[in-house]
Amino acid sequence: MELILASKSPRRRALLEQMGLRSFKIVTPDIDEHMERTLSPAELVGRISQEKAKAVQAKGYEDDIIIAADTVVALEGSVLGKPAHEGEAFRMLSMLSGCRHQVYTGLTVLRGERCFSLTEETNVTFRSLSGEEIDWYIQTGEPMDKAGAYGIQGYGALFVQSIQGDYYNVMGLPVCRLGEILGELGIHCMALAAGK
Repeated sequence: MELILASKSPRRRALLEQMGLRSFKIVTPDIDEHMERTLSPAELVGRISQEKAKAVQAKGYEDDIIIAADTVVALEGSVLGKPAHEGEAFRMLSMLSGCRHQVYTGLTVLRGERCFSLTEETNVTFRSLSGEEIDWYIQTGEPMDKAGAYGIQGYGALFVQSIQGDYYNVMGLPVCRLGEILGELGIHCMALAAGK
């Protein structure tokens, strides 16, 4: 039995390692993530995480534990994806300036017929940002591969006034909830961290 991360995200990989999981394989799922936009943000990430897990399982990993996740930023119910260019990043960050928004992560853990699937929501409030600050941030390059055009674990932390919920969910993986699910499947992260 192998542990499979169905994601090429370096942040998710680092979070698994932080949980004490050192031996896992990365298998990138091949799915169309541009799904039904009539779904709510929570439903959307839940559906995409399930599709990612199933796509990897179908590659011959039926007996392995597959971890899949999908994260979006939403403002007033509208999803802000990854910016396609700097102008779009500026627009997104301007929208988030001085506002509270939600970060949703769909998490699916699949092993054989057993499927655990949930959605975690975190509320994040940005302080008011000047156009100059947004320009400076965009010049770091950090916003360009991030949902909502910011990374809370990087320079984007300078914009976060408050957070309600799981910090790691904003990074793309609800670590606490994942640890509980893995425990039900016999993988106890604390025991691994203690070397037992």
